[in-house]
Amino acid sequence: MVEGWVFSALLVVFLAFTTPCESFYLPGSYMHTYQQGEVIRAKVNSLTSIETELPFSYYSLPYCRPRDGVKKSAENLGELLMGDQIDNSPYRFRVNVNESLYLCTTTPLDEANVKLLKQRSHDLYQVNMILDNLPVRRFTEQNGITIQWTGYPVGYIPEGTSDVYIINHLKFKVLVHKYEGGEVKVVGTGEGMEVISETDKDANSGYEIVGFEVVPCSVKRDPESILKLNMYDKVDPVNCPVELEKSQLVREKEKITFTYEVEFVNSDIRWPSRWDAYLKMEGSKIHWFSIMNSLMVILFLAGIVFVIFLRTVRRDLTRYEELDKEAQAQMNEELSGWKLVVGDVFREPTSPKLLCVMIGDGVQILGMAIVTIFFAAFGFMSPASRGMLLTGMIVFYMLLGIVSGYAAVRLWRTLKGTSEGWRSVSWSTACFFPGIVFIVLTVLNFMLWTRNSTGALPISLFFGLLSLWFCVSVPLTLLGGFFGTRAELIEFPVRTNQIPREIPTKKYSLLFILGAGTLPFGTLFIELFFILSSIWLGRFYYVFGFLLVVLLLLIVVCAEVSVVLTYMHLCAEDWRWWWKAFFASGTVALYVFLYSINYLVFDLRSLSGPVSAILYIGYSFVVSLAIMLATGTVGFLTSFSFVHYLFSSVKID
Repeated sequence: MVEGWVFSALLVVFLAFTTPCESFYLPGSYMHTYQQGEVIRAKVNSLTSIETELPFSYYSLPYCRPRDGVKKSAENLGELLMGDQIDNSPYRFRVNVNESLYLCTTTPLDEANVKLLKQRSHDLYQVNMILDNLPVRRFTEQNGITIQWTGYPVGYIPEGTSDVYIINHLKFKVLVHKYEGGEVKVVGTGEGMEVISETDKDANSGYEIVGFEVVPCSVKRDPESILKLNMYDKVDPVNCPVELEKSQLVREKEKITFTYEVEFVNSDIRWPSRWDAYLKMEGSKIHWFSIMNSLMVILFLAGIVFVIFLRTVRRDLTRYEELDKEAQAQMNEELSGWKLVVGDVFREPTSPKLLCVMIGDGVQILGMAIVTIFFAAFGFMSPASRGMLLTGMIVFYMLLGIVSGYAAVRLWRTLKGTSEGWRSVSWSTACFFPGIVFIVLTVLNFMLWTRNSTGALPISLFFGLLSLWFCVSVPLTLLGGFFGTRAELIEFPVRTNQIPREIPTKKYSLLFILGAGTLPFGTLFIELFFILSSIWLGRFYYVFGFLLVVLLLLIVVCAEVSVVLTYMHLCAEDWRWWWKAFFASGTVALYVFLYSINYLVFDLRSLSGPVSAILYIGYSFVVSLAIMLATGTVGFLTSFSFVHYLFSSVKID
């Protein structure tokens, strides 16, 4: 029966992620050359705003539509989950042909459209356009500093007025690089001689698109002059920016004319380097210095703690083992410490099933994070491949269900000494964290549905994710649990007394656990700031090499902190170390969540509306829960290994 589940799971994974259907198609990012005059069309993504974080469809506003209708592009799983909705657009470019064209004129705006345009402009919504997989860029000057943005605003409100002006004219600049062709063909002449065919070289040559920029402006056109124009007819160019009295005001019964210009500019940028302009981070020196400084400080402190700890434990073991049996008995009566809890240290913890489930889920989340960041660090999930990072995380998480089930069931057998109940543990492991995430996302998704946001998951994708959960993740977790029942049983090195030892009253145990999370948090809070900025402020995050180093350092620090705290509790004759070892490192998630709230209050002051705040808090809670499970698992497994080794080294009659 288990073998049948395994086969079904692998079949679903293969079909889900290799079939080129609209929901799961993974588009590649490959070089494409265009010929002189070849027609290419821009695409439009969802409208986004850093004030509301609610994406909306481009065509929810009264924009011009393509002649052949709106067609959705194939999107991968990650794009759908992020709320991306990529559609075709009427913006047409002919390679290396500069022109100024007319698109369309809307019908007179009614009250609903006017209200919607004003609301989107007030909320600072941006239009996100894509050409040859490159997002459009624009530049603004603030205090003498040039700032780069992706996308352009729906409209703007001049200072000192409440009037809204719509962006209806776009001046595009397309950077192209002439590609001479990199392939030649050897042609045989039949006389023992070979020549290179120049025609093949010409066939491979063309223009690569290496940049896409825009200057948006608002222009009020004369209704009489554009009355007889058709789409793509030529119009006079516009010098942006335009005086306010010549800009297009948003008001009822007003017709809006959309036009655009395009200019092709030769560039020395090569196709492999075209994303460098997007990934250039302002203040990069400060970023690198802060990360390195944080890493060095944390490594130095953790090294000192670890060295002191090793010397202390080694001294205790050496003193204990050098005594004869009579002296050891006398020492046990005179001294207090971890040696006195030898008969209780492996006593079953409270809620053992919940502990096994959380450890299993933590192993799965931690493995997903390491594998995903590793591949991202080597460029397999670059920003050029939209949605691939999130897609990869989901795929790796599901496939690592087998590891999750194995870890949970093996720990369960270690605590209980038997495999009885392993199916219940496996099912709980497969449903605990995904179930919480599912409940939170369902509530958030319902809120997005009520706002008609493209961030809301389609009902088909909703059931698709449920199918992947129960048809892939759950069977693999059960398979891992089955393997866990066949694994070698971990035996405790000492016997457990029938009567639990009384634990001395300690007042500061909780404070020690809460304080232990500050050191791991110190390893990641700087990187956390950049990650939050990339998610909520629309910036690109690409320093996955640093993130991988921070993750590995976080694992080391969590392990050290948990072991030190476990040793302190054992020295205080507190044998209930199981959950304390988990939360000693897992409390870093509490500081991550509090920092997220701090970021919401002080760095996302522009975030408006209760829906946006609830979305932010909901996503932050899910991420913090995942961090708690992963870091807590690291601390627990390290402490378990330490305690097992420590009491295996003690001579017991």
